[in-house]
Amino acid sequence: MRHSENIVQTSEWDAMENPTEEEIICLWRSLQSGGLTGEEAWHAIVTGIALDMAFARSKNLRRVVH
Repeated sequence: MRHSENIVQTSEWDAMENPTEEEIICLWRSLQSGGLTGEEAWHAIVTGIALDMAFARSKNLRRVVH
């Protein structure tokens, strides 16, 4: 993997780790349109964020350039 490719990949992961308020609201509305109540959709989002933080899966996928 070339260095420039690594930078692009890393910035994509960073964007996924730091969703904007607008992205969270969009996800919340999407979950509601799928049949969840507003409260169920919010709990699903919070649970997903908590699991991502607990297991930090994306940090294990990054490549380090030496």
